[in-house]
Amino acid sequence: MNPVSTSIKPPIGGISSFEDLEAFSDRTAPVATMFSGGLDSTYLLYKLQSLGFANVEAVAADVGTPIDQPLLERTAAKFGARFVSLEGRKAFVEQGVKPAIRAHAKYLGSYPLSSSLSRPIIASLVVDHATSIGSRLVLHTANLSQNSLPRLNNSIKRSGFSGKFGSPYECSVISRQQKAAALSKCGATFVADRRWSTDENLWCREFESGPLEDPENFSIPEEAFAWTRNIHAEQPVEIKLGFTDGNLVSIDDRDVALIDAIPFLNKTVGKFGHGRFVGLEHISTGEKVLEVREAPAAAIILDALRHLETASLGVASIVLKQGLEQAWSQEAVSGAWGSTIHQMCERAIASALEGVSGSVSYIVDHTRFLPRSIVAREPKYIRDRHVWEYQAASHAASSKARPSPNLQTGDIREKDRTPGAVQPQ
Repeated sequence: MNPVSTSIKPPIGGISSFEDLEAFSDRTAPVATMFSGGLDSTYLLYKLQSLGFANVEAVAADVGTPIDQPLLERTAAKFGARFVSLEGRKAFVEQGVKPAIRAHAKYLGSYPLSSSLSRPIIASLVVDHATSIGSRLVLHTANLSQNSLPRLNNSIKRSGFSGKFGSPYECSVISRQQKAAALSKCGATFVADRRWSTDENLWCREFESGPLEDPENFSIPEEAFAWTRNIHAEQPVEIKLGFTDGNLVSIDDRDVALIDAIPFLNKTVGKFGHGRFVGLEHISTGEKVLEVREAPAAAIILDALRHLETASLGVASIVLKQGLEQAWSQEAVSGAWGSTIHQMCERAIASALEGVSGSVSYIVDHTRFLPRSIVAREPKYIRDRHVWEYQAASHAASSKARPSPNLQTGDIREKDRTPGAVQPQ
């Protein structure tokens, strides 16, 4: 294995280890901790209880992730915490997915961004809840190998939270076996040897670790997929996506909200197996980790918008927009959502998409999704090359035959004269 060098930035929120939690003096004050019911977030509840924190709220923000509320309530109660579920799907779509579509938000043009879009929304929801209960401590469970660490920390800071925040796993490394063993003594059973780690929202499912740990030798278990499994050679379907100013507004000429369009397309396109992605993503130290994603709706929506942009915009505008897209995406990946650069790119991208309206129709089968019709409201394309060539040739011939008044008479108009110029005799 090649040696790696790391450059770790200092924690920004005051909490980066379990020692920091031990040093937090007010154990009766309300605590808000992000909670998924997984091993890491459950172990954190166990540690908070062990340290004597008496007023803990385990908070889950629903951005399209399946939530088993009764199970999470029981798990939280086992460690003296109260489970709270926050609705975040609409905010995620409006504030995260919509601008990401306009920005063609893909990591280095490879695969759709996912947690980069959801983490700012989750952080904002949890901070708002923490503020409402008077909490001075907001916790999460991201570690150094996860980009969620800077994304959550930066988003919490940007939300204006004035208390302490962060992840005790940033600098405290505890094996899964140790965490599982501690929890089993409390009657909470977890499989320490996990097969993979999954993060899901309405837009994308991504998984990593386990059999995906080594980029040079990995296998993707079919059961890890949900939206693109059980593929059959079904009859092809035709789908028509309609856009106004770069925003998806209709499917098959029926108006549809994006929050409803995404799950529909995930199912309709995903059942043919489309929308799987594999790629490497850099973490905060510069090294890269392997991730697998499935996002059928994202795949076809982004493809359709690019076709419509190509039909509506000049080449120079498209090239410039693609550069802005990558700048927008890199700010999001690094956790700088809402930064000056990010906002500048977003405004320019929205401006470029004014008038990019129309539709793209697809034939979708088990081998591909391929456009069969691209209709732009303000097109730059040629619909009949023969007619266009005839008209262009006629125009060129007419221009060539038409005499230039200035050259024909030798007259130079007064406005074309320059001081000291030699005038024709």
